[in-house]
Amino acid sequence: MTTLPAPLRLPLEYPVFCEAGVFAQVGAIARQAAPSHRIAIISDDTVARHHGAPLLAQCPADSTRLFTVVPGEQEKTRERWASLTDALLEWGAGRDTTVIALGGGVVGDLAGFVAATFMRGLPVVQVPTTLLAMVDASVGGKTAVDTPAGKNLVGAFHNPAAVVIDPAVLGTLPLDVLRSGLAEMLKHGVIADASYFDRILQFLPAFAALGAAAPGFAPLIAGSVHIKADVVAEDTREGGLRQILNFGHTIAHAIEKVRRYDMLHGDAVAMGMVTEARLAEQIGLAPAGLATAVRDAVSRAGLPTQLPAGVSVDAVIAETHGDKKARSGAARYALPRGIGEMEPAEGRWAVPVADDLVRAALLEQIPRSA
Repeated sequence: MTTLPAPLRLPLEYPVFCEAGVFAQVGAIARQAAPSHRIAIISDDTVARHHGAPLLAQCPADSTRLFTVVPGEQEKTRERWASLTDALLEWGAGRDTTVIALGGGVVGDLAGFVAATFMRGLPVVQVPTTLLAMVDASVGGKTAVDTPAGKNLVGAFHNPAAVVIDPAVLGTLPLDVLRSGLAEMLKHGVIADASYFDRILQFLPAFAALGAAAPGFAPLIAGSVHIKADVVAEDTREGGLRQILNFGHTIAHAIEKVRRYDMLHGDAVAMGMVTEARLAEQIGLAPAGLATAVRDAVSRAGLPTQLPAGVSVDAVIAETHGDKKARSGAARYALPRGIGEMEPAEGRWAVPVADDLVRAALLEQIPRSA
């Protein structure tokens, strides 16, 4: 019997494995965490080229099938969900099937939603292959697809049977995709842990020089997973504390919608954090200097601090009102009081902010050449 590595010690109902080389044991982990007759691997074409064959080799050939989609946020739709569920039915999948989500955040969300809804729920093993998915989307059980009205508006909470994070697979990523994951790591420092935030800043020069091969990367990834796990364990259904994970995301999702999802999610989050830190100062929640500290960190990570050229501020503001966190037509924001501390807002963990203040903060992010 294969001896599996020890999972991280987290306050979750499912194991999260995080160490270099653990990808070679995804099959064994899936068999232990979610025993089944069939295994449906859902991935995208690019990830499958790198990691599909090694994963298939770990699974029974006669009862495993690889299903792929085109890479990109545009695939995270109800139409693609329908085509995948139809393909599973045509293959003969039943309730004796485990789904393995192999890919970045789009695949994790999409495959997770397929698993949540197929025959009222199949186990899913999340195997993230991007930094952003490792530290964010793979943990917490949120699954969803996008609609023309906005991002992640149709979905379900569906915890994975296991999460398998292997930092070694990051070596295949383009640098811009790898770097975009740093935005979520910085976010975790801002919302919960000032010392973790400082550790990331200290790590950035090594990252700039060596990328995924930078020493100390794996412990930082595990640190981010710990922060997210602590938050979601306290609020599994996003009714309170979990709102803090949305720092930067109200603006980010609006920018993505305006840009028709033709940008990296981490880049949008970086812009959103800079803007929303400025909002926190403007409404008196945070002391002067917070916005500069966040902007500085984002810049040092090589992430964008300004809105993309040509993006309309009014269009971004309009999209914030369609965000799923909005209430009674008002956009709400999870805002920091300082690095490592968020505004509790009497247990709501998000505050409404007037559009004129949002407009002022966004105007500061317009490129000077625009």
